[in-house]
Amino acid sequence: MDFLDWVRGPLLIAALLVFALGVGWRFWALWRLPAAPLSQAPARQPFGPAAALQSSLGRMFPHRGFHASATLVTVNPYVFHIGLALVFFGYAPHIAFIHRLTGLSWPALPDLVMYLAAAASIISLLMALLFRLTDPVLRKISRADDQITWAITLLPLLTGMGVVGEPSSALLAHASPVYRDPLAVHLLSLELLLLWFPFGKLMHAFLVLPNRMQLARFLGRRGVRT
Repeated sequence: MDFLDWVRGPLLIAALLVFALGVGWRFWALWRLPAAPLSQAPARQPFGPAAALQSSLGRMFPHRGFHASATLVTVNPYVFHIGLALVFFGYAPHIAFIHRLTGLSWPALPDLVMYLAAAASIISLLMALLFRLTDPVLRKISRADDQITWAITLLPLLTGMGVVGEPSSALLAHASPVYRDPLAVHLLSLELLLLWFPFGKLMHAFLVLPNRMQLARFLGRRGVRT
């Protein structure tokens, strides 16, 4: 068993186990938090879960009148998340990897789309770091978690570029991986992301919509136009 076999076997299983248990633990901890008491004042407008969801989804872009830089800061994360989703779920070797783990598969996107999506995601991450380092407010509220999460998110994209030496069809045609060491490093970066996911700000992938819905209900109860 060589380095790649260890990474694809025991280390991957351990990372997936920590990811699943860690996410479950975070949800359990949030579920056990005592509910904040509601104000005794009557709600100024009805704002149930459906209205909260509609408000959360409909207010993800800044209102007209905001400075152009606010729009750029808002749009940049969309570029990253869409690009990352295309790379992870649309690249043929990634689909084959998911198929080995779960038995699920679907048609892959063209390699050119994947290359463009990966480039857009990397540029978006670099822009996000630039915003965080140059904006006085973002720099003030930044913590070590932000920097670690940024680096751990960037690593799989960078290490993945070291595996792309041939078209995806040629890579899948080989009986065994050709670039074994670069592939092992790429998988290690993914496993590091899985290990960090439940304990850092990457958990926002699961919590962003519930948090926005909670805020929308809080503001709607007080009559704030959202």
